[in-house]
Amino acid sequence: MPARPQAHKYRGAIVDQWARREDARLLTGNGRYVADIDVPGCLDAVFVRSKLGHGALRDVDCAAAREVAGVAGAWSAADLSDLPACAHAGATLQDLPPVPHTVLAKLSSDEAVVGREWPALVKDRVRYAGEAVAVVLGEDRYLAEDGAAEVTFHVDPLPAVVTPSAAAEDSVRLFDGLSNIALRGEAGQPIDDGVWQQAAAVVEGRYRQNLLMPMPMECRTILAVPEGDRLTVWAGHQMPHRLRRELAALLGWSKERIRVVVPDTGGAFGSKSAAFPEFVVVAFLAVKLQRPVRWIEDRLESMMVATRGRGQDQHARLAADADGRLLAYELNIDADIGAYPHLGVGLPMQTAWMATGPYATPQVHATLRSVLTNTMLTYPYRGAGRPEAVIALERSMDTLARRLGIDPAELRRRNFIPPESFPYETPTGRQYDSGEYARALDLALESVGYDTWRAEQARRRTDSTAKPLGIGISCYVERSGGEPGGLHEFGSIEVTADGSVTVRLGAASSGQSHETVFPALVAKFLGIDEHRVRLIEGDTDEQPQGLGSFASRTAQVAGALLQHACLLVVEEARSRAADLWKLPLDQVEWSGGTVQASADESLMDLGELVKHTGPLRVEDRFETGMAFPFGSHVAVAEVDPELGTVELLKIVTVDDCGVVLNPDIVHAQAFGSALQGIGQALYEGIPYDEAGTPMLGNGLLDYLLPTFTEVPPIEIKDTCTPSPSSPLGAKGAGESGCIGLPAAIVNAVVDALQPADPDLLQMPLTPDVIWRAARAPKLEENR
Repeated sequence: MPARPQAHKYRGAIVDQWARREDARLLTGNGRYVADIDVPGCLDAVFVRSKLGHGALRDVDCAAAREVAGVAGAWSAADLSDLPACAHAGATLQDLPPVPHTVLAKLSSDEAVVGREWPALVKDRVRYAGEAVAVVLGEDRYLAEDGAAEVTFHVDPLPAVVTPSAAAEDSVRLFDGLSNIALRGEAGQPIDDGVWQQAAAVVEGRYRQNLLMPMPMECRTILAVPEGDRLTVWAGHQMPHRLRRELAALLGWSKERIRVVVPDTGGAFGSKSAAFPEFVVVAFLAVKLQRPVRWIEDRLESMMVATRGRGQDQHARLAADADGRLLAYELNIDADIGAYPHLGVGLPMQTAWMATGPYATPQVHATLRSVLTNTMLTYPYRGAGRPEAVIALERSMDTLARRLGIDPAELRRRNFIPPESFPYETPTGRQYDSGEYARALDLALESVGYDTWRAEQARRRTDSTAKPLGIGISCYVERSGGEPGGLHEFGSIEVTADGSVTVRLGAASSGQSHETVFPALVAKFLGIDEHRVRLIEGDTDEQPQGLGSFASRTAQVAGALLQHACLLVVEEARSRAADLWKLPLDQVEWSGGTVQASADESLMDLGELVKHTGPLRVEDRFETGMAFPFGSHVAVAEVDPELGTVELLKIVTVDDCGVVLNPDIVHAQAFGSALQGIGQALYEGIPYDEAGTPMLGNGLLDYLLPTFTEVPPIEIKDTCTPSPSSPLGAKGAGESGCIGLPAAIVNAVVDALQPADPDLLQMPLTPDVIWRAARAPKLEENR
């Protein structure tokens, strides 16, 4: 540990240089990631992958690879069925099992999977570019790469479909005899035709939600180490207990025989939440060979085969009366779930459930089709279904405002669900917990200087030499915590005789500052110094039950569990002190980490109490309800019609995540997600060729991410509307920018260019898209 640095000014306060506990370790190169773990005798795995997106696999030959010096083995799926097992493998471990289907609360369907299982190695048919046809193990990664280069195979090409609308036609089927439509769903009730016919204004729009890459700093990783009749698995993962359960099922073992440990993890954004084909192969070979096996995904490999996000084709229809009061909203979704129905098959239901947004729309109906395509699988990605809902609705709101000649901010104000209506049951079946939507919008407009920018926009519209200026607004509601059945967490608190406190939690951090936030929270509730509190998480041996970190749930759910556990510690301490002092319980109080007898002023801290009464440990499971964070984002954009470029002049985000546990960390989360929202709106998208191959051979030169150069002035503010669903009053805080900002940016560009057909502007707003829209017919009259 480095010497303690001097304090310095940070955001107006005197704090340590390392603002988080994690920083001293991570920023000085002392973090410990899976790739840093040195295990004697470890073999490195390299996968041989198809470049085509669809085709029949022929003639996989690994013989030459096995002759390469330093190669310990090379196998296709057929080869692995003949691989003998060591004694500890167990009689149930024969053929390489398929990837376990992940069911998360209400978001998946087992019926969709039947006949469409995801093989860990391709057996007969490639269904997405990058799908693995063989694996090579080497004494190090370089030797394994040499061996992989010697594997030969052939794929007979088949036609590929890479968009959900095209795949839904079933002209090219990924599975013989089965439709590409794996799941159909709906939320709300169908809307009578008379509503549309009698409305004063009806607007329609078609929106393409571009396929995105989560792009964490650290790609996917796994290290499987056999230890007698047990297997220890190290992985950068969001849900270690689920990974343990899935690996146990595929090996045919009890879960007690598997330990999963999550060390330092360099980001996830939803992309590290399940078992993957590579995980199955690594665990299988480690057990079969009784040797440690490791797979570290590199960046180009990740860009080819890591999980995708978004990917929807949408048709939206919105109706209002002459005063701009919303009457009905309809959303039809074709969702790209990739080549196999896995965790993403039910994910579009989040879009359907959240179609209502922050508005008191009497009738809302959303329908969806989850469609198989020749792409890598779609998984939860920061926001997971809610950005898609917001973009369709908020773009429709701006189109409606132009149609009615109403300021877009005013149109939203007229339709917000009022604060007195909470809890509010939406037409799609969500029960919103709390909200003050107008307050967030007013703060965003005031902060951005809305009237000043509108005046500047009006001036530019009279100046033919000025670049067009647009102001875009987006108001959103999202769901945090998870679905019913997954709104709980497990944990324990243990106090030792020296007064130190150990917290064990079923979550697992991938960069969200758990190590800082949760000890501070426990210290606050117990009234002790936070340096006495240590957090242990991400280890299934230390904490045998847990759900993990996903759906912006850890503050809302895990934080509430820790508050609950602290109350149990306090009550146990009071009870012990009462027994020790022979006093009634109501005469023993708790204050500042000590028990006190009100009658005779006896006082004892936790450490002394444990010395006299023995170890103190509490553990429990705690459940909360869903929460619904919300906010308003405003973007000001200047467009160059000749170059097709967009310059963001100012962005203001106002988010309400209820009670904030650590303002600096929440601010950083909002800033980071805003950058990802900018990426979706302006830069990111996966292009495919006719064979279903992503055209990403130049890596990050082909898939653009916003860099420091592209970061505009971003002002981040918040309001606080506590959630009644959690004792802490906290709501999810990590996904706001991804959810609310893309629509604001697109609306700003539409507002600047004013094309007669706003559907011309689809994300990402590349120079080509902008250039073409700038030359399309304009609205007859400027608003």
